[in-house]
Amino acid sequence: MSHTVSVAPLDNRGMEVELGAAGDHVESRSEAEPPKLLVDDDGRPLRTGTLWTASAHIITAVIGSGVLSLAWGVAQLGWAAGPAVMVLFAAVIYYTSTLLTECYRSGDPVFGPRNRTYIDAVRATLGESKERLCCAIQLSNLFGIGIGVSIAASVSMQAIRRAGCFHYRGHDDPCHASTSPYIAIFGVMQVVFSQIPDLDKVWWLSIVAAIMSLSYSTIGVSLGAAEIVANRGLKGSLAGTISTGARVTVMQKVWRNLQAFGNIAFAYGFSIILLEIQDTIKSPPPSEAVVMKKATAVSVAVTTVIYLLCGCVGYAAFGSAAPDNMLTGFGFYEPFWLLDVANAFVVVHLVGTYQVMTQPVFAYVERRASAAWPGSALVRETDVRVGRIMAFSVSPIRLAWRTAYVCVTTAVAMLLPFFGSVVGFIGAVSFWPLTVYFPVEMYIAHRRVARGSTQWLLLHALSAGCLVVSIAAAAGSIAGVVEELKAHNPFCWSC
Repeated sequence: MSHTVSVAPLDNRGMEVELGAAGDHVESRSEAEPPKLLVDDDGRPLRTGTLWTASAHIITAVIGSGVLSLAWGVAQLGWAAGPAVMVLFAAVIYYTSTLLTECYRSGDPVFGPRNRTYIDAVRATLGESKERLCCAIQLSNLFGIGIGVSIAASVSMQAIRRAGCFHYRGHDDPCHASTSPYIAIFGVMQVVFSQIPDLDKVWWLSIVAAIMSLSYSTIGVSLGAAEIVANRGLKGSLAGTISTGARVTVMQKVWRNLQAFGNIAFAYGFSIILLEIQDTIKSPPPSEAVVMKKATAVSVAVTTVIYLLCGCVGYAAFGSAAPDNMLTGFGFYEPFWLLDVANAFVVVHLVGTYQVMTQPVFAYVERRASAAWPGSALVRETDVRVGRIMAFSVSPIRLAWRTAYVCVTTAVAMLLPFFGSVVGFIGAVSFWPLTVYFPVEMYIAHRRVARGSTQWLLLHALSAGCLVVSIAAAAGSIAGVVEELKAHNPFCWSC
């Protein structure tokens, strides 16, 4: 007797089966291999992140607005201190990040409870009082970074317009243009992208952004090298910007040196979201900490090479006149189309940076809302399909809260469009507590480092030294903001 089979039926476990020639049920290969679950060990959606997606997230968060100010930072510190400070900050960031990765799971490093966010890790390791302090510092700094990214993106959009103006009208034309309309445009873009549900779903945007960052960094270094050739030599000095004479006073030299420390600290500021990135890595083996340490090493190595190239080549090309944004300060005028391409890459990259830096804020508030109003229509998600290809979920609180957040960061960015000073202040304020203090304290508690031991003393010495650097850098950046506020009119869109 013959049988015709057109559709493979399912057994009572949902597995596909095959019908034999005599109508017998023959289970497919899936019987030998248990079906892959679509949920993780804690019942949440399955994580799919890898070493490379984690590296892309870090590079997206790090390279961007910070790298553009490094030539100015090296110009303040000089050939002796500039590169040395960058390498020193890289070493500190890498070391403290490795301490922090070990706090992702409490107890067993492979099967212990997961601390999905930085704040969760602080609560589990240091207690609720430290959690509240960390929460205030982390969320306020992520908010500040959103402002800094908005400013940087608007400056690059403005530079595209000005590059064309200089090309057609000549370099003597001031080509004035306000950053305010461009900040508004960037804000509208972020309202749309902010509806992406969570950080794990932003992996594709991070990869695009990482490619963009490498591309515009290469363009900046290439233009700087061409300028060095045109100058027939290297500019700059061992001590940096001249501290006497009409160019800059001694106090200005001090404040600018301190601000340069803040700019460099900001350029490496990813510890603030390290555990959130680590939470996207798929379940062990290998453990998330092992993968994250490798991702951190790759990312810090790549970014440090790029930073040294951008900072040192920019200083060699312009000397003490290095702008606080290498691609928008118009040390370069031609080829104007290449500047336009580079700045367009910057904008695309900063779209991703904004998302990587703000998704933890969105997630924190929405988790609190879900816990406060379980089952409420405010937090209930609805699936929306656009055509046959695109599908996503929305909820009233996500739509309203995220839109309001983007509007506030956009409005504040319009009031304070001082790229260099704002970047320096954010970097200085966030560097010690989030990059050094909390990781050190959590590691000591997690590993039960004996009080008074050599390791305990060295860790606290590192923390104390970084605190001094943070305070000094914050003071320098505040001085810069005060100086620039004197000449700023936030309500003039054509100035």
